[in-house]
Amino acid sequence: MSRIERKVRSLVNADAEMKPAIQTVLDKATDNEVQWVDVRDEITSGQWGRLIEKGVLVDGESGFRIESPEAVREGLTEESDAEEIESTSWTKWDKAAAGLTIGLFAGYAWAPARNVVAGAIDVVLGPLTNVVPFYVVVMIIALATGLYSTLLRVALTDAEKMGEYKARMDDIKQKREDAKERGDEEALEEIQQEQMEAMGDQLGMFKEQFRPMVWIMFLTIPAFLWMYWALGFRGGVEHYAFQNIVIPFAGEVSWTTGIVGPMQIWIVWYFLCSMAFNQIIQKGLNISMTPSAN
Repeated sequence: MSRIERKVRSLVNADAEMKPAIQTVLDKATDNEVQWVDVRDEITSGQWGRLIEKGVLVDGESGFRIESPEAVREGLTEESDAEEIESTSWTKWDKAAAGLTIGLFAGYAWAPARNVVAGAIDVVLGPLTNVVPFYVVVMIIALATGLYSTLLRVALTDAEKMGEYKARMDDIKQKREDAKERGDEEALEEIQQEQMEAMGDQLGMFKEQFRPMVWIMFLTIPAFLWMYWALGFRGGVEHYAFQNIVIPFAGEVSWTTGIVGPMQIWIVWYFLCSMAFNQIIQKGLNISMTPSAN
């Protein structure tokens, strides 16, 4: 449901007389534009003002232009019971990745598992440490994780379905606000019940968002375990002696020095690089991670 359709339904729900008024505006419009003089004998100035206030009518060349006439017409149709949005089913590969990801988490606490995973990743990342400083290695890892995280979200998230979930929740929110303005307690009770029934939509959104997250964690945790392993994090064996780094206010410190509470410098540096690269990648590829209800 588009924004304009929700606005029209909201107007009609609040005042039944708005339906014939909006239909009159549609009928009187020429080339999708209408002037007050065309409709003043059939609708009130208050109704005309509400259409402008809600953005159904916007400035045109010679009068006011109807914003998205098709959406306005849809908003005038009888609202049927909300159809159930079909949730995304996880494939066997998604489930396998989820199971392996849970197993990878053991590497954070169990050294033998960490050694196996990190040893395998060291085949790829180890040679880099002989070519570039460790801070560059972390930047490369952050760039790679940012790139595949963005691409996985785009590939595995159903943007249309996310938009449907968001549109339904926005519609309920708009109904609630309108009912509060009218002081309609009966309508508020009905909307409260509708909100309870819509809890499944929130679960559906969570499933949509969590599916790419499983794959992102499946690919990212091994890189983190390698950094744990390489630096000898939490008293482990240090497998590489990386050069210290100089940072503002602290001077020359090692990569395992706590800088933000218990968070060590290498973790903070990774997250700073990751946030920067994520923004660059999303803007460079013109990708938006926010679902649209339009």
